[in-house]
Amino acid sequence: MSDAHPIRSRRPGLPVGARIVAVALLAVIGSVGAWLQRDAPDRNAEPRTELTASNPPAGLPPALTTGQHLHWSRCTSPPTARTGYDCAVMKAPLDYRKPEGRTIDVALIRRKATGPNARRIGSLVLNFGGPGASGVSGLPEHLNQYKPLLDRYDLVSFDPRGVGATIPVRCGKTADDTGYEGAEACAEHSGAILPYIGTSHTARDLDLMRYLLGDERLHYFGVSYGTALGAVYAHQYPSHVGRLVLEASVDPTEDLDEAQVSQVKAVQGAFDRFAAHCAARIRHCPTGDGPQEAARRMARLADRLEKKPAPAGGGRKLDADDLAYAVSDHLDLGTGGWSPLAEALTALIDRNDGRPLSKGADGTGSADRAATPSDNSVAARTAITCADSSLRPGFERLGRDEARVEAASPVFGAAWSTGVYLCYDWPFAGERLTPQVDAAGAAPVLVVGGTGDPITPYPGARHMAHALGDGVGVLLTAEEEGHGTYPQNRCVTETLDRYLRTGVAPAPGKVCRGSMS
Repeated sequence: MSDAHPIRSRRPGLPVGARIVAVALLAVIGSVGAWLQRDAPDRNAEPRTELTASNPPAGLPPALTTGQHLHWSRCTSPPTARTGYDCAVMKAPLDYRKPEGRTIDVALIRRKATGPNARRIGSLVLNFGGPGASGVSGLPEHLNQYKPLLDRYDLVSFDPRGVGATIPVRCGKTADDTGYEGAEACAEHSGAILPYIGTSHTARDLDLMRYLLGDERLHYFGVSYGTALGAVYAHQYPSHVGRLVLEASVDPTEDLDEAQVSQVKAVQGAFDRFAAHCAARIRHCPTGDGPQEAARRMARLADRLEKKPAPAGGGRKLDADDLAYAVSDHLDLGTGGWSPLAEALTALIDRNDGRPLSKGADGTGSADRAATPSDNSVAARTAITCADSSLRPGFERLGRDEARVEAASPVFGAAWSTGVYLCYDWPFAGERLTPQVDAAGAAPVLVVGGTGDPITPYPGARHMAHALGDGVGVLLTAEEEGHGTYPQNRCVTETLDRYLRTGVAPAPGKVCRGSMS
């Protein structure tokens, strides 16, 4: 049986969303901005001094630590990384319990620091979310957001296990197919690697990466799912924690089903706030005079689309589930997505035109569920999620859980409810119900949560800061709509940049005002 998983995340600041459809979760990744330019050679540049670390990960053979060196060279792919970036491959054990055994190649990408050697702190490793998102593709896409940090850091990202060029999971019709055909296809084509691609394994790769990059401690910026990876790293290697930012934090205290309910409630809350704004501020508001009328209109629209999907351009169709996912994509963008959402819903309701609502989606986006994704993000996302979660409910409980998710949101519940089936027939056991993130003795870790986040609800950030431990988790609250607040919120940006530059965390409980203030 093919499964679906509506827990969604995206990279901050871009129109990116993950879709759940009848057979797979589809991730939509925004295009590269026009800022990418050729770097002119600087003949007067100061010779670069490479950093070295003295604390290799314990238990690994010398061939992987002191005997391994990263050989950086010009990137050949993706096309957006061919100018100004370096790429390398890191050897790591497939199974850290057998470090002398089979190794894997972890794909890395780097943008070198622009500041003087004396001011360079080291490398800042970035994870943009997912799971299933490629960091090698993501760094060129998101560089503009982190560019102000280049004077002090090399910016580094990577393809986590199972993703992109790092032992990619294959769950399609054939071993070369990057699509998703369900758990049986994953077992057939990738069964040998599925037990080794969970977050705890990737966290071990991070520590080897830290050492080979020349840093005594890991400096890290994780967004959405990337906060889970950063927190698991802090638990495993508290003495190696440097400056860690966990932005748009997940909730480490919730299992997969509890997170499903929390998320759909948060998406509904964001839609209700949009509907209230629309009624008060937008002439001819397509959702009516407030949240209750908006829910009724959306129900009628979903029923209409279920009977006859709307044209969405390029031969695509937009049905009821696509409607829910596309609307939530606009909500991910915060208040900046509200006006385009109102216009898109008007076009759909009045003219049966689904193109504006689907605008910005690539070939794997909503209204195109039959398309084959250009990467393996759907398969990887499913495989990593099921490797992490030990939740394997019986069929009787699945029906109750599905009804619970559907009841949690009149607008999004039906689309999200199929996600309860994601891992129930997965061929391998998952690691834990919830991740271990307590990191006693670690340096302060900055946890950022937006009060209006529709994908990683704000209580998750509070729970993450508490779970990391006293004196470790430092909560920064942003009164903002949307998924992710950096660099959209000036206060958040200044606070995070100051922490990453100086290592001094803000006082616990600091609040940054924003669109919800």
